[in-house]
Amino acid sequence: MALEFSSRKETFENFKTFETELAGRPFVVETGKMCGLSNGSCLVRYGETVVLCNVTMSEKPREGIDFFPLSVDFEEKLYAVGRIPGSFMRREGRPGEKAVLTSRVIDRPIRPLFPKDMRNDVAVVMTVMSVEQDCSSEIAGMIGTSIALSISDIPWNGPIAGVYMGLVDGKLVVNPGEADRAVSDLQLTVAASQEKIVMIEAGANEVDETTMLDAIKTAHTEIKKMIGFINGIVAEIGKPKREFPSMELDHDLFDAVKAEYLDAFKQAMDTDDKNVRDARLMPIREQLTAQYAEEHGEGIVEELMYKMQKYVVRRWLLDDGKRVDGRGINEIRPLNAEVDLLPRTHGSGMFTRGQTQVLTIATLASTRDAQILDDLSTEDSKRYMHHYNFPPYSVGEARAPRSPGRREIGHGALAERALLPVLPSVEEFPYTMRLVSEVLSSNGSTSQASICGSTLALMDAGVPISAPVAGISCGLITEGDRWMTMLDIQGVEDFHGDMDFKVGGTHKGITAIQMDIKVDGLTYEIIEDAFEKCRLGRLYILDEIMLPVISKPREELSKYAPKMLSMTISVDKIKDVIGKGGKVIQEICANCNCKIDVEEDGRVFISAIDIEDARRAIHTIKTIVEDPEVGAIYKGRVTRLMNFGAFVEIAPGKEGLVHISKLDNKRVERVEDVVAVGDELLVKVTEIDQQGRINLSRKDALADLAAKQKQNETV
Repeated sequence: MALEFSSRKETFENFKTFETELAGRPFVVETGKMCGLSNGSCLVRYGETVVLCNVTMSEKPREGIDFFPLSVDFEEKLYAVGRIPGSFMRREGRPGEKAVLTSRVIDRPIRPLFPKDMRNDVAVVMTVMSVEQDCSSEIAGMIGTSIALSISDIPWNGPIAGVYMGLVDGKLVVNPGEADRAVSDLQLTVAASQEKIVMIEAGANEVDETTMLDAIKTAHTEIKKMIGFINGIVAEIGKPKREFPSMELDHDLFDAVKAEYLDAFKQAMDTDDKNVRDARLMPIREQLTAQYAEEHGEGIVEELMYKMQKYVVRRWLLDDGKRVDGRGINEIRPLNAEVDLLPRTHGSGMFTRGQTQVLTIATLASTRDAQILDDLSTEDSKRYMHHYNFPPYSVGEARAPRSPGRREIGHGALAERALLPVLPSVEEFPYTMRLVSEVLSSNGSTSQASICGSTLALMDAGVPISAPVAGISCGLITEGDRWMTMLDIQGVEDFHGDMDFKVGGTHKGITAIQMDIKVDGLTYEIIEDAFEKCRLGRLYILDEIMLPVISKPREELSKYAPKMLSMTISVDKIKDVIGKGGKVIQEICANCNCKIDVEEDGRVFISAIDIEDARRAIHTIKTIVEDPEVGAIYKGRVTRLMNFGAFVEIAPGKEGLVHISKLDNKRVERVEDVVAVGDELLVKVTEIDQQGRINLSRKDALADLAAKQKQNETV
């Protein structure tokens, strides 16, 4: 009996397309065709860049937590740029650094807009499926996430949108293409709502604060157009927002605790020492546990502790202009800078700000040690790396260290970005540089201390940076229309405040910005105020603390650092330097005790612990790529003996004959009486005949050297 099959063609009745332009390029949003089980989904096409954005939310809140569980993942698929992953398994593994940083850039503007009392898990996943380098996948992912959240039933107070700003030939450019990005003095990502700025992330070539603010305002103008576009999509296909169980603290309970314990909290928190503060708060925690834990659960105690500390910090600042540690609003904690702390490292610097302390170590290596990149960008390597470590002991925790998380990667990248504009070019300083910042003690702004420590370590290592860089952060407290900023926030102010505005830069201008907020956004006035506070604080740190310790990079590298020399050869000579199967270059490395890297464009980098070894390697390579000069003296090696003379190799692949009559100052009966195979001897090129054969003379070389020595003695 024949089996009959039937089906109907899927028509995707809910499929819709929305089109606009972003910075002059087509921006298309598709919904209703893919990922039907997500709470919200859209496919964004920005030029030929394609990003699939999905958001999902759990049905029930997660038990036993006092935070909103949001995860944001930016997935880079190498098929998007037509490449196969370079790993052994040939598939994508853990997210790369760029993917982690992009996830953080998108997390920061959307997180403050979720209800603070919601405990349902929310997951945001952006999958990059196609990349046109002129159209940023990061911006497409950010806007796509905003659209997916806005049209979903997930409670969220959006939308937001974002753009990338460049500064090319002194002119601001919205979402610059790849060619413009390569020459841009500004790499600024801005996210905003219709009314306020919600996220700033920037790297810059010492751009002044006025230009930076103008760039932010220009970005906001473009963002407002995109938000209007998103609102149109929501009006047409947006779902009603679902209800969720609120986990907000009972107001009556909080008022009762405040009435009974407010004075105790104020007394406990009124100190500049984190350890003292924690010790004073311990008895209060024990009393609250005994009083409320049995009836309301263990979790209520930590929430009460958090809410009470937050209340005290904010009331002191807003009502009394008082800070927890007694400092003035624009006063920086006690500062200290040191260099040359570790004898065997290539460079080291320690920066201390109050109870925040970071030790940064610089390591120099050859260009072959540059980090290989395997992501969606067109860069395949980088020669400057900054790694940030945050061990548990830095905050007094008793647990084992773990591998770096997203926070560590983000802080390391921020400090790395801050120093990039002042680093020497590879032609000027042919080294790979790795800096490691070890956080020894943390009480706020360790990333900015890492910037200061990096400058100290680089100058101690003798890296010729064009200008010293320092970093500092600015905090914010808001209440309705009231707001105030304060310089150099410590941990408790960061934890209970509304903003951590980090700015790194030189005397001339800004090199890096990262802004974290917990409110729905910032006005231009707040941003301008924060810029000015950070500028003055940065200049004070540079002039009064760092430069008196080390005013410029050291003239010489550490004796333990490799010494690097570079040269450029003709591309068609590369094969001669490398030799068949690498024989020639391996022989030079072995004889000169060095490492040699030859680039495709003919640049050659030689590294050795002893500078004389590097110079010998340079000389050897020159003898290979340059034709022998009549009258020049070379150090060669005897390769063959004949009755009429000895053949001497003056460079790999270049051999000449020393006739028996030219072997010594006296008559030579047998060649073997003067030299043997393998001997090294100085020879002078006396002739190169029409067939390219080289005639050498040891006799003439010895005579020239004797004459030179006699001349020196006379002088």
